Amino acid sequence: MKIIMLGAPGAGKGTQAKKIAEQYGIPHISTGDIFRANIKGGTELGMKAKSYMDQGQLVPDDVTIGMLLDRISQEDCKGGYVLDGFPRTIPQAESLTEALNGRGEKMDYAVNVDVPDTAIVERMSGRRACLSCGATYHIRYNAPSKENVCDACGQALVLRDDDKPETVQKRLTVYHDQTQPLIEYYQKAGILVTVDGTKDLHDVFADITAVLGA
Repeated sequence: MKIIMLGAPGAGKGTQAKKIAEQYGIPHISTGDIFRANIKGGTELGMKAKSYMDQGQLVPDDVTIGMLLDRISQEDCKGGYVLDGFPRTIPQAESLTEALNGRGEKMDYAVNVDVPDTAIVERMSGRRACLSCGATYHIRYNAPSKENVCDACGQALVLRDDDKPETVQKRLTVYHDQTQPLIEYYQKAGILVTVDGTKDLHDVFADITAVLGA
Protein backbone atom coordinates (compact mmCIF):
# COMPACT_ATOMS: atom_id res chain seq x y z
CA MET A 1 0.00 0.00 0.00
CA LYS A 2 1.58 3.26 -1.19
CA ILE A 3 0.30 6.36 0.59
CA ILE A 4 0.98 10.11 0.34
CA MET A 5 0.14 12.31 3.34
CA LEU A 6 -1.26 15.78 2.62
CA GLY A 7 -2.19 18.60 4.97
CA ALA A 8 -1.09 22.00 6.17
CA PRO A 9 1.86 22.40 8.55
CA GLY A 10 0.57 21.58 12.03
CA ALA A 11 -2.37 19.51 10.75
CA GLY A 12 -0.92 16.37 12.32
CA LYS A 13 -0.10 14.47 9.14
CA GLY A 14 3.32 13.41 10.46
CA THR A 15 1.76 11.85 13.55
CA GLN A 16 -0.80 10.01 11.42
CA ALA A 17 1.90 8.88 8.97
CA LYS A 18 3.81 7.23 11.82
CA LYS A 19 0.66 5.51 13.09
CA ILE A 20 -0.19 4.24 9.58
CA ALA A 21 3.36 2.91 9.13
CA GLU A 22 3.14 1.08 12.46
CA GLN A 23 -0.34 -0.30 11.79
CA TYR A 24 0.46 -1.66 8.33
CA GLY A 25 4.12 -2.57 8.84
CA ILE A 26 5.42 -0.25 6.11
CA PRO A 27 8.16 2.43 6.27
CA HIS A 28 7.37 6.04 7.14
CA ILE A 29 9.46 8.06 4.68
CA SER A 30 10.04 11.78 5.16
CA THR A 31 12.18 13.88 2.85
CA GLY A 32 14.09 15.22 5.87
CA ASP A 33 15.10 11.67 6.86
CA ILE A 34 16.13 10.87 3.26
CA PHE A 35 18.27 14.02 3.04
CA ARG A 36 19.99 13.28 6.35
CA ALA A 37 20.65 9.62 5.43
CA ASN A 38 22.15 10.51 2.03
CA ILE A 39 24.29 13.32 3.42
CA LYS A 40 25.50 11.13 6.28
CA GLY A 41 26.19 8.28 3.86
CA GLY A 42 28.10 10.60 1.52
CA THR A 43 26.10 9.52 -1.54
CA GLU A 44 26.44 11.46 -4.79
CA LEU A 45 22.89 12.78 -4.49
CA GLY A 46 23.44 13.56 -0.81
CA MET A 47 26.49 15.67 -1.60
CA LYS A 48 24.54 17.47 -4.34
CA ALA A 49 21.72 18.20 -1.88
CA LYS A 50 24.19 19.41 0.74
CA SER A 51 25.81 21.85 -1.69
CA TYR A 52 22.43 23.54 -2.23
CA MET A 53 21.46 23.43 1.45
CA ASP A 54 24.81 24.93 2.52
CA GLN A 55 24.05 27.93 0.28
CA GLY A 56 20.56 28.27 1.77
CA GLN A 57 18.97 27.21 -1.51
CA LEU A 58 16.15 24.73 -2.14
CA VAL A 59 17.26 21.31 -3.30
CA PRO A 60 16.17 20.89 -6.97
CA ASP A 61 13.32 18.48 -7.63
CA ASP A 62 15.42 16.10 -9.73
CA VAL A 63 17.85 15.56 -6.82
CA THR A 64 15.02 15.04 -4.31
CA ILE A 65 13.19 12.65 -6.66
CA GLY A 66 16.42 10.73 -7.23
CA MET A 67 16.91 10.20 -3.51
CA LEU A 68 13.25 9.30 -3.04
CA LEU A 69 13.28 6.71 -5.85
CA ASP A 70 16.44 5.19 -4.40
CA ARG A 71 14.75 4.95 -0.99
CA ILE A 72 11.52 3.34 -2.23
CA SER A 73 13.55 0.83 -4.26
CA GLN A 74 14.87 -0.69 -1.04
CA GLU A 75 13.71 -4.06 0.22
CA ASP A 76 11.59 -2.73 3.11
CA CYS A 77 9.39 -0.77 0.67
CA LYS A 78 8.23 -3.81 -1.32
CA GLY A 79 4.98 -3.93 0.65
CA GLY A 80 4.41 -0.18 0.38
CA TYR A 81 5.31 3.00 2.24
CA VAL A 82 3.96 6.29 3.59
CA LEU A 83 5.38 9.50 2.08
CA ASP A 84 5.41 12.44 4.47
CA GLY A 85 6.53 15.86 3.20
CA PHE A 86 6.72 14.97 -0.48
CA PRO A 87 5.44 15.96 -2.95
CA ARG A 88 4.99 19.63 -1.99
CA THR A 89 4.23 21.07 -5.43
CA ILE A 90 2.42 20.06 -8.62
CA PRO A 91 5.72 19.66 -10.59
CA GLN A 92 7.02 17.34 -7.85
CA ALA A 93 3.79 15.32 -7.96
CA GLU A 94 3.97 15.05 -11.76
CA SER A 95 7.61 13.94 -11.58
CA LEU A 96 6.74 11.31 -8.97
CA THR A 97 3.78 10.01 -11.02
CA GLU A 98 5.96 9.81 -14.15
CA ALA A 99 8.79 8.03 -12.29
CA LEU A 100 6.41 5.50 -10.75
CA ASN A 101 4.69 4.92 -14.11
CA GLY A 102 8.11 4.10 -15.54
CA ARG A 103 8.41 1.36 -12.94
CA GLY A 104 4.88 0.07 -13.52
CA GLU A 105 3.77 1.41 -10.12
CA LYS A 106 1.36 4.02 -8.78
CA MET A 107 0.27 5.56 -5.49
CA ASP A 108 -2.79 3.97 -3.88
CA TYR A 109 -4.01 6.77 -1.60
CA ALA A 110 -3.41 10.46 -0.93
CA VAL A 111 -4.67 11.12 2.60
CA ASN A 112 -5.53 14.77 3.26
CA VAL A 113 -5.68 15.68 6.97
CA ASP A 114 -7.94 18.74 6.80
CA VAL A 115 -7.66 21.41 9.53
CA PRO A 116 -8.79 25.08 9.19
CA ASP A 117 -6.09 27.75 9.40
CA THR A 118 -7.50 29.24 12.62
CA ALA A 119 -7.23 25.89 14.39
CA ILE A 120 -3.65 25.39 13.14
CA VAL A 121 -2.56 28.83 14.40
CA GLU A 122 -4.11 28.04 17.81
CA ARG A 123 -2.48 24.60 17.91
CA MET A 124 1.00 25.77 16.99
CA SER A 125 1.09 29.04 18.92
CA GLY A 126 0.09 27.09 22.03
CA ARG A 127 3.13 24.82 21.79
CA ARG A 128 5.91 25.20 24.34
CA ALA A 129 9.28 23.48 24.10
CA CYS A 130 12.05 22.69 26.55
CA LEU A 131 15.34 23.50 24.86
CA SER A 132 17.18 21.57 27.57
CA CYS A 133 15.65 18.08 27.30
CA GLY A 134 13.48 18.35 24.17
CA ALA A 135 10.11 17.78 25.89
CA THR A 136 7.13 19.51 24.28
CA TYR A 137 3.86 20.76 25.76
CA HIS A 138 0.73 22.64 24.75
CA ILE A 139 -0.78 25.30 27.00
CA ARG A 140 -4.28 23.99 26.29
CA TYR A 141 -4.02 20.30 25.41
CA ASN A 142 -0.93 19.13 27.29
CA ALA A 143 0.01 21.79 29.84
CA PRO A 144 2.98 21.39 32.19
CA SER A 145 2.20 21.08 35.91
CA LYS A 146 3.73 24.50 36.53
CA GLU A 147 3.27 27.27 33.95
CA ASN A 148 6.21 27.55 31.54
CA VAL A 149 8.33 25.05 33.50
CA CYS A 150 9.31 21.64 32.10
CA ASP A 151 7.92 18.72 34.14
CA ALA A 152 10.85 16.54 33.10
CA CYS A 153 13.85 18.71 33.95
CA GLY A 154 12.56 21.91 35.56
CA GLN A 155 13.96 24.26 32.89
CA ALA A 156 12.01 27.16 31.38
CA LEU A 157 9.74 26.45 28.40
CA VAL A 158 9.81 28.65 25.30
CA LEU A 159 7.61 29.46 22.32
CA ARG A 160 9.83 28.60 19.35
CA ASP A 161 10.09 31.09 16.48
CA ASP A 162 8.57 28.47 14.15
CA ASP A 163 5.44 28.34 16.31
CA LYS A 164 4.83 32.09 16.61
CA PRO A 165 1.47 33.11 15.03
CA GLU A 166 3.09 35.37 12.39
CA THR A 167 5.50 32.60 11.34
CA VAL A 168 2.72 30.01 11.23
CA GLN A 169 0.62 32.36 9.07
CA LYS A 170 3.53 32.74 6.60
CA ARG A 171 3.95 28.96 6.41
CA LEU A 172 0.22 28.57 5.78
CA THR A 173 0.36 31.14 2.96
CA VAL A 174 3.16 29.14 1.29
CA TYR A 175 1.14 25.94 1.81
CA HIS A 176 -1.99 27.40 0.16
CA ASP A 177 0.03 28.72 -2.77
CA GLN A 178 2.22 25.70 -3.45
CA THR A 179 0.89 22.56 -1.78
CA GLN A 180 -2.89 22.86 -1.54
CA PRO A 181 -3.26 22.41 -5.35
CA LEU A 182 -2.11 18.80 -4.77
CA ILE A 183 -5.53 18.09 -3.26
CA GLU A 184 -7.20 18.72 -6.61
CA TYR A 185 -4.39 16.89 -8.44
CA TYR A 186 -4.92 13.68 -6.46
CA GLN A 187 -8.69 14.10 -6.50
CA LYS A 188 -8.54 14.02 -10.30
CA ALA A 189 -6.32 10.94 -10.04
CA GLY A 190 -9.10 9.30 -8.02
CA ILE A 191 -7.00 8.46 -4.96
CA LEU A 192 -7.79 11.37 -2.58
CA VAL A 193 -9.15 10.64 0.90
CA THR A 194 -9.99 13.62 3.15
CA VAL A 195 -10.37 13.25 6.92
CA ASP A 196 -11.35 15.80 9.56
CA GLY A 197 -8.09 16.60 11.34
CA THR A 198 -9.77 18.66 14.07
CA LYS A 199 -10.89 15.46 15.83
CA ASP A 200 -8.91 13.66 18.51
CA LEU A 201 -5.85 12.05 16.89
CA HIS A 202 -7.16 8.53 17.68
CA ASP A 203 -10.46 9.36 15.94
CA VAL A 204 -8.59 10.78 12.93
CA PHE A 205 -6.60 7.54 12.73
CA ALA A 206 -9.80 5.47 12.97
CA ASP A 207 -11.25 7.46 10.05
CA ILE A 208 -8.11 6.81 8.00
CA THR A 209 -8.03 3.07 8.69
CA ALA A 210 -11.74 2.83 7.89
CA VAL A 211 -10.79 3.86 4.34
CA LEU A 212 -7.49 1.96 4.06
CA GLY A 213 -8.98 -1.21 5.56
CA ALA A 214 -7.77 -3.37 8.43
